[in-house]
Amino acid sequence: MKKTRRSGDLRPTPSLVKNALFNILGDIRGLLFLDLFAGTGQIGLEAERRGAEVIFVEKNPVRAKRIRDKARGRVVVGDALRFLVRLDAEPDIVFADPPYGYSRYRDLIDRVLKVLKPGGVFILEHDKRTRFDPDEERVYGDTVLSIWRRVP
Repeated sequence: MKKTRRSGDLRPTPSLVKNALFNILGDIRGLLFLDLFAGTGQIGLEAERRGAEVIFVEKNPVRAKRIRDKARGRVVVGDALRFLVRLDAEPDIVFADPPYGYSRYRDLIDRVLKVLKPGGVFILEHDKRTRFDPDEERVYGDTVLSIWRRVP
């Protein structure tokens, strides 16, 4: 089993969860993918490898620079909610992995569902102790992927 490196509030998505995420999404070539709370950027970088157009949003400027050094897509340094308020595109896929204990989940869910393209999907990674009412939920140990699909 591969160990996951953790640094402060950085909590990389375990390989099992990352593989499950991309199995859920299927073919994402040519789709607009938002990676909110990007951290190391590993999810968005994988989406790029699979042919998606990715916008990474990361509040920490040092982490954002590290992503920018590896990514082809746009890297935004800033708050995810503020970014969503001024977003002028309709993403096909939004992935968000806020820090555990994040206090604005409801605002985040509401805002993403407003900007998501009809037929799009929002996947929120969170701790199993935090519960929502998604369209679908997948549990992987202590990690949950809550999934909302915007009806076309």
